[in-house]
Amino acid sequence: MSNHPLRIPFGLTAALMLALVAGACTKNPPVPDPVAIEPVAAEPVNATAHAYADYNQLAWSDEFDGTTLDGRKWRPEVKDVWYNNELQATTDSRANLAVNNGNLLLTAQREARNGRQYTSARIVTKGLKSFTFGRIDTRAKLPKGKGMWPAIWMLGTNDSQAFWPACGEIDIMELKGSQPQTNISTVHFGPTVALHQFQSGTYSLPADDFSMDFHIFTVIRSQDQIRWFVDGNLYYTRNRSDITPYPFNNPFYMILNVAVGGDFDGDPDASTPFPQAMQVDYVRYYKYAE
Repeated sequence: MSNHPLRIPFGLTAALMLALVAGACTKNPPVPDPVAIEPVAAEPVNATAHAYADYNQLAWSDEFDGTTLDGRKWRPEVKDVWYNNELQATTDSRANLAVNNGNLLLTAQREARNGRQYTSARIVTKGLKSFTFGRIDTRAKLPKGKGMWPAIWMLGTNDSQAFWPACGEIDIMELKGSQPQTNISTVHFGPTVALHQFQSGTYSLPADDFSMDFHIFTVIRSQDQIRWFVDGNLYYTRNRSDITPYPFNNPFYMILNVAVGGDFDGDPDASTPFPQAMQVDYVRYYKYAE
């Protein structure tokens, strides 16, 4: 998920751990997580890149208008130990994961749980919905403060067979809480962990920061191309010619989470407020008519 070493809690070999520490890494290690395969729904292919406004056919969305998380669209990932030296356990408690007043709330708490110092939440569409070519908009308001690490990102649905980074990773938004005015967008790729590569672009707000209001974080995937936008403003493009090998024409699933501490922005300090949440107004997947 980001440009930092990865902690492996599953007893990988010393050689592999050295390879991981030597390069930038993701939120997820290359380990299987088998889930049921979703039904395939027909939708426009949209392989050719189009202008932002051309993607006006809504193919899937979650407006978070109910009172609980829609289990047909997302599943929580509950776990006590994550990676990258993060400090949080993730839960499905309403204190960490709630839908209220039209927003999804992923809330980080300073709370002891099973040996961890903090709790938070993480949800995925894996096994429920995958995304190929098209435009994904996520309207969100972000937490800030040293050690806060909100993220909107994607992994290849084949990550149980083609382990990370071969499956590919697309970071639509991740933010260092100590630098809350700057969105970081990254692709991770490579045939093996030892040959992991990444490329990143940034978008900074000129005056305020991403905790002060909602903003729309967008990725458009086309055949052999990825483009990133904030509030409709294009700021980063990667093409197949920039990336070898290129796994980004495959189906991907979405992840929304808030991590606390770790290698990306360091650990919270006395100035970091708790509790605080990433608030998500909606996630929308658009196609253009063919």
